[in-house]
Amino acid sequence: MKETLKELLKNSYAPLSRYEVAAIVKCSDGATFEGVNVETSSPASGICAERNALYSAIAAGYKKEDIESIYIMNKRSNPCFPCFICRQALNDLCNPDTYIISLSYNGTKSVSVQVKDLCPFSFGEKDLDNVL
Repeated sequence: MKETLKELLKNSYAPLSRYEVAAIVKCSDGATFEGVNVETSSPASGICAERNALYSAIAAGYKKEDIESIYIMNKRSNPCFPCFICRQALNDLCNPDTYIISLSYNGTKSVSVQVKDLCPFSFGEKDLDNVL
């Protein structure tokens, strides 16, 4: 995954922040979906690498129970973690035990956490049960 993430980083489009990120979603059947962050002059219309890859898996027909792990890399020396918008998407579209594996660009560091650890006080479907 490390070398594929490095190659993907070349496709990141981050002219404003210069914070390139690549992500790969791995499904339980071995299928993978790739994503990079894409910035625009209106930040809200861009997309993060994690959601880009995750939404591609969902668009291909995969469900939360199919998502096994998500690999993330940036061009920095320390592993990176999903922003809070991405954490909400991960919380809603992945199982709590899905692994998020963040790798440093130089390959010397990696951190692995589960969605439930990344989002300990999450908001999701359970909070919407009494809406109607």
